[in-house]
Amino acid sequence: MKFNFLKAAVFTSSMLLASSVFAIDAKIVVQQAHDVSKPSFTIARVQMDLIGKNGSVEESRIITEYGKDENDLSSVVIIFNTPASVKDTRFLQIENKDKDDDKFIYLPTLKSTRRVAASEGSKAFMGTDASYDDMSTREVDEDVHEMISEKEEKNGFTCWVVKSTPKDEKSSQYSYRKNWIDQATNYPIYTEMYDKKGKLLKTLTLEKLEKKTGETGKTYDIPMQEYMKNVQTGHSTRLIIQQLKLDSPVPASVFTQNFLNTGKVTK
Repeated sequence: MKFNFLKAAVFTSSMLLASSVFAIDAKIVVQQAHDVSKPSFTIARVQMDLIGKNGSVEESRIITEYGKDENDLSSVVIIFNTPASVKDTRFLQIENKDKDDDKFIYLPTLKSTRRVAASEGSKAFMGTDASYDDMSTREVDEDVHEMISEKEEKNGFTCWVVKSTPKDEKSSQYSYRKNWIDQATNYPIYTEMYDKKGKLLKTLTLEKLEKKTGETGKTYDIPMQEYMKNVQTGHSTRLIIQQLKLDSPVPASVFTQNFLNTGKVTK
């Protein structure tokens, strides 16, 4: 899930000859991750646990998420079902080509929808450890990619390790990110995010990856459980997919501000 919360980057390797040995080009690896085929639609019921630094669950939430991938651009709607304190809060994110994603949030206490400004990108999303920017996919050319290791064991996976540094430091809340990518499934199974002072701020761990078949018969590797921790505060967030449907069409009206306002699907 970029932590958005289901979507994850997937990629295959490309080999380049250098100094009489084969080496993997980090940018090509990341580009192929960005370009991987995804389900056209997702419908998921997700458990979201907010966890204190002592390890106890502060609040457990149930959310419904609708996702759409069309023309290599994704849209997602998140609906908070429980508990009562967040019930009926709705969030919409629409990916755009060559510009920032559009983000909107409906707050039932105000009975209104507002746009989430780009300047709010580093703010926490609904009390989780993910920021609004964490929920967006950065374009490959926004960063400089460096291969740190072509083979490293991590959490039982054999990984490539890639460091990605923003070309424009103002374009990201992080000074850089490091991704450990499983060479068997081509999924990032662990990510470290460093603050502007170069200190580790957050980690994102893929705890469970499963093969799931969509309604069209196509099979995907799906991250079923993820864990994000703010190592500086000790707070963390875990996401567990309880139910999932892939490639089952979702009406276009779901991915609109009107749906955020009303919660009603129109044809």
